[in-house]
Amino acid sequence: MIEKYFSAPKTLRRLRSGLSGPYIDGFAKSLSEKGYAHATAIRYLRAAARLGVFVQRRSGVLAEIDVNTLQAFRRHLLFGRCPRGSGGRTGYHAHFGVKLFHRYLIQRGICLSPPPATDAEHAVPSLVSSFAAWYQMHRGVTQPTVRLYSRGATQLLAGLGKDVRTWSAHRLRVFLLDQANQCGAETTQKLITSLRAFLRYLSFCGEARQDLDGAIPAIAHWRLASLPPCLSADELKRLIAACDGGTPTRRRDRAIILLLSRLGLRAGDVAQLRGPDVDWESGTLQVIGKGRYQVRLPLPQDAGDALLRYLDCRPRVDHTDRIFLRGIAPFRPFVSGDGVSGVVSRALQRAGIEAPTRGAHLLRHTAATEMLRNGVPLDRIGLVLRHRSIDMSAYYAKVDVDLLRQIAQPWPEVKP
Repeated sequence: MIEKYFSAPKTLRRLRSGLSGPYIDGFAKSLSEKGYAHATAIRYLRAAARLGVFVQRRSGVLAEIDVNTLQAFRRHLLFGRCPRGSGGRTGYHAHFGVKLFHRYLIQRGICLSPPPATDAEHAVPSLVSSFAAWYQMHRGVTQPTVRLYSRGATQLLAGLGKDVRTWSAHRLRVFLLDQANQCGAETTQKLITSLRAFLRYLSFCGEARQDLDGAIPAIAHWRLASLPPCLSADELKRLIAACDGGTPTRRRDRAIILLLSRLGLRAGDVAQLRGPDVDWESGTLQVIGKGRYQVRLPLPQDAGDALLRYLDCRPRVDHTDRIFLRGIAPFRPFVSGDGVSGVVSRALQRAGIEAPTRGAHLLRHTAATEMLRNGVPLDRIGLVLRHRSIDMSAYYAKVDVDLLRQIAQPWPEVKP
């Protein structure tokens, strides 16, 4: 199998010798099946062969390879010299190559699986676990939100102690102010939200006083004091044009950009999009957003066409029905909306657009702004964006500068 990547007889003999030799062809087949690029597979195969040489020189066997062995091999790459090493950026690529080779050996039964973590320090407190399960069941929050809230609850338990009945408003305020001095405003706001949710849960369960959540102070913030960041019509065209191309990655990027900018979807909505969510006969798209709120939106023609072109060349993956996959092997769905925001950020860079923000939410603001400029009422915009309150949609009213000019009053003259 390694003949797919190497042709020199000397190189083939070297790779098939040593401890890694009997498994190098199977590893090459695994890399090919998972869709790794040709150049990447070459680097990883060389790394696997070098790992075998490293273990053999230490009078070891492949069955004894564990995390400590991989760490020692990485130090060897950084500070030592391997006479058989070749292939460019050896340290960087070999680090990932040997990890994949070790995983392949575990699947073949050659190496033992690492024991599960039992460190008590990493154990989640039972009160936090029950809070996370309750909040996910009754509020329908997503896994990233559960992790965020659980992190804040764990910090609070560590700071004030596990006996929640001894907590007071003063201690809560002191804890929050101390944490706020160590991080930025955005992180502090997330901590405030998670602490209030946790304290409401404790009050609901009868574990703490019912008014403790009111003891968490708020950060001074005026939501309507600034304009929503968005792209102009010309910048949006340049962004879409930056995704032109016939490769699967460019077709994926174009479909993502169009869905975000036409329907105002969130990054998580796109990452979680599945095949059955698209009704091609009726031309609609089902989106499950925050709080398990479901809505079916019309699929624009250009976005539907871009989605079809991507599906025609999408890598064949049997273990998932998610539509959008990562652009590099192993081809897996996006773990979260961060991957979708990364697609937008790279497209903005290719288009040469200097935007105030570079994530997927920029296109959500752009979609709302474009609808408003084309005369769509705020209540209709709120339906598309799935706002639960018209006050959320009112955030975009300020971007219609022409309409604001019509209702603006002249500034009174000041007489000396």
